[in-house]
Amino acid sequence: MNLKPLRIATRGSELALWQARHVASRLQSLAVGRSIELLPLTTQGDRNLQDSLAGAGGKGLFVKELEVALAEGRADLAVHSMKDVPAAVPLEFVIVAVLEREDPRDAFVATRWRSLDELPPGSRVGSSSLRRQCQLRLHRQDLHILPLRGNLETRLRKLDQGDYEAVILAVAGLKRLQLAHKITAVLDVQLSLPAIAQGTVGIECRAGDQETCRLLAQLNHAPSWQRTIAERALNHGLSGSCTLPVAGYAELQGESLWLRGRVGLPDGSRVVDGEIRGSVLEAEALGRQLAADMLKRGAADILRQVAGS
Repeated sequence: MNLKPLRIATRGSELALWQARHVASRLQSLAVGRSIELLPLTTQGDRNLQDSLAGAGGKGLFVKELEVALAEGRADLAVHSMKDVPAAVPLEFVIVAVLEREDPRDAFVATRWRSLDELPPGSRVGSSSLRRQCQLRLHRQDLHILPLRGNLETRLRKLDQGDYEAVILAVAGLKRLQLAHKITAVLDVQLSLPAIAQGTVGIECRAGDQETCRLLAQLNHAPSWQRTIAERALNHGLSGSCTLPVAGYAELQGESLWLRGRVGLPDGSRVVDGEIRGSVLEAEALGRQLAADMLKRGAADILRQVAGS
């Protein structure tokens, strides 16, 4: 008997396709007798490269079309960069697994300068992330932070052709596309706290498709899942958006979890930091508690100001 193929919805960028193919290869030994097909799609975030990420559509910028394919039955699962997935997933879908997390840090990439500190005053640094803009300006108010959209290859090309003195990219994406040699320096998390769930690949399916959910759950990496839960609970408590200047980073230390958060104005003029430690079994509760604490200490004002600008 021929079983129907498993269809994976994915964005069409090289990095997204790498992630989808990686999931497909992991599934091959689990989905015995079933072929696996990719369904590449173009999302709103891929189409609109002129506006800032915040102005291009907000929540769900890179996931809506993939979820539509799931809802319509054109795909059985969707593969996402978890940093792009809004904190609140529609009830008809579920994030059923995350793969082992890659290095979540930000990378400083330049052609002439060896570090962020070496950049001359007034240097042009490319990044459209409000989170990165805030933290760069905290460290170097003298830099000119300029918008930078497009896939990884496009961003690197703009650097090489002299549009910027440096760009800030995710270490994980560079590693996955065999471009780690492009990394000039890895930014310490104290300087640039990562985006929520950066470096984590997530797998989504229809909540009612129990057979597919059970299959995909076998791919889940528990330590990465616990870190993801904590960071996403922090994000949900703060804003629920992947386009606002919110950073969060969870580390496991034995049976304990250490969660750090940061919210700031894009110009770096005001920042609220926070941290919390507790049992890894309380990952979600720790994220909610840290969010509540940061909101009380000024994060709510910052997020209102950014959202209204």
